[in-house]
Amino acid sequence: MKRRDLIKGAVATGALAALPARAFAQPAKGSQRDRKLFALAKEQLDKAGDVIWKRDIVGISDFGLRSSEPRFHFVNLDRQEVKSYLVSHGTGSDPEHDGWLNSYSNIEGSNATSKGAYVTWEWYKGRYGTSVRLGGLDTTNNNALRRYIVMHRARYAEPEHVERWGRLGRSNGCFAMGEEQFRIALLNLSGGRLLYADSLGWSEDGSVVERPEPRDLELLVPDNATGEDRLNPGVY
Repeated sequence: MKRRDLIKGAVATGALAALPARAFAQPAKGSQRDRKLFALAKEQLDKAGDVIWKRDIVGISDFGLRSSEPRFHFVNLDRQEVKSYLVSHGTGSDPEHDGWLNSYSNIEGSNATSKGAYVTWEWYKGRYGTSVRLGGLDTTNNNALRRYIVMHRARYAEPEHVERWGRLGRSNGCFAMGEEQFRIALLNLSGGRLLYADSLGWSEDGSVVERPEPRDLELLVPDNATGEDRLNPGVY
């Protein structure tokens, strides 16, 4: 090999080594679903703009999955990780109470879940103890504050409820979670972060879950239901 060719090779190698590491694309962490969640979180953050002042973690509620599935995703963009938990939807969105969200509404008194982007505001003490106020950022959920749509804890959103009834109970349109799951939400999602709700239906491998055909369900209060269950059939 000629000396001139050796010099060219050395220069090329040196230039390659001098390039910053970020010049080479790194594969995103997590499953196929997680990668889609990362992309959606960044898309919605860009859309919301300066309204969101904490951009490290985004909550994505995938109401395309049944309420028995962990469908509330804490998307940590800094750590490139996703953790998923249970969350309830509204009675007005699931009148059959089969665990599937059928429709959204932004109307007062509908008791339905609203889709779209929210900003999480301050904590306050309410009917369900400590709760997080939400501000709707889209025309599909801009009545959230007036409708008292918040994040709160609820017994009907505990994992044990799924074990007993095969699905979670329903809220009045709020994002209701179990005690431990809500504590995580308080620490990781409140105070100026983004919460996004939509019917994505994303399974872990990235495929879209096909919901079963609608079927008529006769809603009966079970014999072993508690007094609270009988007064509020939406919780069983």
